[in-house]
Amino acid sequence: MNVYDFDGTIYRGDSSVDFYAYCLKRRPQLLMGLPRFFVHCVLYKLGKISKRELKEVYFHFLTKLDDAEGFVRQFWNRNEDRIKHWYLQQKSEDDVVITASPEFLVSEICTRLGIHSLIATQVDIHSGRFLSENCHDEEKVKRFRKEFPDSRPTAFYSDTQSDLPMARLAERAYLVEDDQIKEWDINQG
Repeated sequence: MNVYDFDGTIYRGDSSVDFYAYCLKRRPQLLMGLPRFFVHCVLYKLGKISKRELKEVYFHFLTKLDDAEGFVRQFWNRNEDRIKHWYLQQKSEDDVVITASPEFLVSEICTRLGIHSLIATQVDIHSGRFLSENCHDEEKVKRFRKEFPDSRPTAFYSDTQSDLPMARLAERAYLVEDDQIKEWDINQG
């Protein structure tokens, strides 16, 4: 099986940021939450709060959406074409997407693409509260092993060095930059 990171790897951009921008255009009142978020960014940089706490403040905007599920569907109607062509040309039905992005956001596009295995951060779509650990770094390996205890990825694709733990788990690993794919020398990071 091939395993893929999502944002920046098979999706051109950061889906969480793009989804917020999409919602903001339709609900400008969401701007009122930005000062609180910026304060929490400073607290995070100072080491006073965790990344999870920061992300929960970020996703608080979901509480202001009357139909969050509808917003997700509409977002993908407009952004489905941001899935990179190289991925569409090689996708397979046993692909796995593993991402720090929220499951509520990525599951819609995975369904549309015929991807049956998604491992993502569990975030409540109505409150923005995290229901699981952020699926990032070593957490990706833990979650993958829990889901597929007897499997090893044939290939792993990512755009970020923070996915080195998953790259080391795979038989082969590839770094993705835009549409360029190169072998990842995991010994050099």
